[in-house]
Amino acid sequence: MTAPTQAPAASEPRLTTLAHGGGCGCKIAPDVLSRILRETAVLPAPPELLVGIETSDDAAVYRLNDSQALIATTDFFMPIVDDPRDFGRIAATNALSDVYAMGGRPILALALVGMPVGTLSTATIGAILDGGASVCAAAGIPVAGGHSIDSVEPIYGLVALGLVHPDQVRSNAGARPGDVLILGKPLGVGVMSGALKKGVLSATAYAQMIATTTRLNTPGPALAALGGVHAMTDVTGFGLCGHALEMTRGSGCDLQIDWAAVPLLPGVRDLAAAGHVTGASGRNWASCRDGVVLGDGISDLDRALLTDPQTSGGLLVACAPEAAARVLAIFAEAGFAEAAQIGRVGAPSADPRLTIL
Repeated sequence: MTAPTQAPAASEPRLTTLAHGGGCGCKIAPDVLSRILRETAVLPAPPELLVGIETSDDAAVYRLNDSQALIATTDFFMPIVDDPRDFGRIAATNALSDVYAMGGRPILALALVGMPVGTLSTATIGAILDGGASVCAAAGIPVAGGHSIDSVEPIYGLVALGLVHPDQVRSNAGARPGDVLILGKPLGVGVMSGALKKGVLSATAYAQMIATTTRLNTPGPALAALGGVHAMTDVTGFGLCGHALEMTRGSGCDLQIDWAAVPLLPGVRDLAAAGHVTGASGRNWASCRDGVVLGDGISDLDRALLTDPQTSGGLLVACAPEAAARVLAIFAEAGFAEAAQIGRVGAPSADPRLTIL
């Protein structure tokens, strides 16, 4: 039995057929984005801006006072699944993840909606928004407004705002020599979404994909409150390789990932071997290959999974070795049974590299 691909009305097209890409695989490739941003004028940052664009972090953080900083982020994309409510749930979970990744708690969201109004029914569009609102309700926040346009391709996401104590902000640039790396969710969402678009993803695999992409990264604030946690980011469209490389460069330290320790969603390796690898995986590798060293045992298939674009992926945490057990316990207590220690932080370097062994 294959995964569900229905739309509310039989006359409507599948959501994924209306988009040239899906989920975080729609992201502009990191090297292209870097060239675009280099050509953009940057104003001097005020001292209250604790985190800006310098290290390609998950969100901006602005100090309000001695005990509060505002986290501001936005994330939106085209359909990764055909079920409209699931699409809304995944997009909202993914957007809120950036707040958790900075160590904060969400306080409100604004909806960003672009829909082909003449192609999709109001019932389908409403189901997308309802899915997103249900995730916000689970996070304990309101959808307090937003903006909508008539668009050729369906687009949905959120502006997400959160609060964090300034001392508990955890950026992707704080990893320290000797830290260990812990990943909160298994990889493979991009491969599964590729199989879904081709109609070969099983109902069981679809359920696993939805379960991981709609699980809020709520451990973020508790992890940030641990003194031994030094850096966090969430693994999304640039894949584990791309986001770990951002941590490598932002922290100025070499990082090493033990590929055999990285958790994968069930059946993903077989799906990838059958050819269900997204185009974004190749773009991600082209963007990060200059900063990555692959060990002799890393195959082309392994590389594709390392660069597989994750939608609503897990938190990547750099922490002191003595804090690792507590980090894993916090993940487990929140239902992240697959969380695993996957690597370590090496020495400072003028030209830091990510090594995959």
